[in-house]
Amino acid sequence: MRIAENYRNTKETQIKVKINLDGEGESNIKTPAFFLNHMLNLFSRHSLFNLDIEADGDVEVDFHHLTEDIGIVLGETFLKALGQKEGIKRYGSFYVPMDEALAFCAVDISGRPFIVFDAVFGRDKVGDFDVELVEEFFRAFASSARITLHLEAIRGRNTHHIIEALFKAFGRALKEAAAVDPREKGIPSTKGVL
Repeated sequence: MRIAENYRNTKETQIKVKINLDGEGESNIKTPAFFLNHMLNLFSRHSLFNLDIEADGDVEVDFHHLTEDIGIVLGETFLKALGQKEGIKRYGSFYVPMDEALAFCAVDISGRPFIVFDAVFGRDKVGDFDVELVEEFFRAFASSARITLHLEAIRGRNTHHIIEALFKAFGRALKEAAAVDPREKGIPSTKGVL
């Protein structure tokens, strides 16, 4: 089983993450950012990664530090759970429709952190969550997990639907990329390392 745990304690946030890449999509998410909790539950369900997250922080300021640091710790934990990356498919991509919204995600577990994020939101907040933090979460994850990540909101009017489609597409694409291919021998790269 590819399981890992990780912690981060700073003057701004306290975060604990556990992930099982070979899970069934079960999640236990506890943070004061309820919209982010909803998105992380969706990510867990659609990636089939079992995910436990306990996090708190200086949310009286806003949710920026909490959201970014969860992305950092979750990315680090994902990378740790991958181990040597032997036998993984490496690449994954997925389209997700969510009513009028359509999102696309492509992932390369490349060892080279990079993100292209292309989404326009019709409003600044969903509930009390600043939607600009969606990109911050994905940027932090991609950097810490050392993946190449392309996320695009192709269309949509409802901001909640657009963000939900992005998280679901991310979960599905990452599930594909992290999956073990029984025909793959060793590291899926001509370099021999990822």
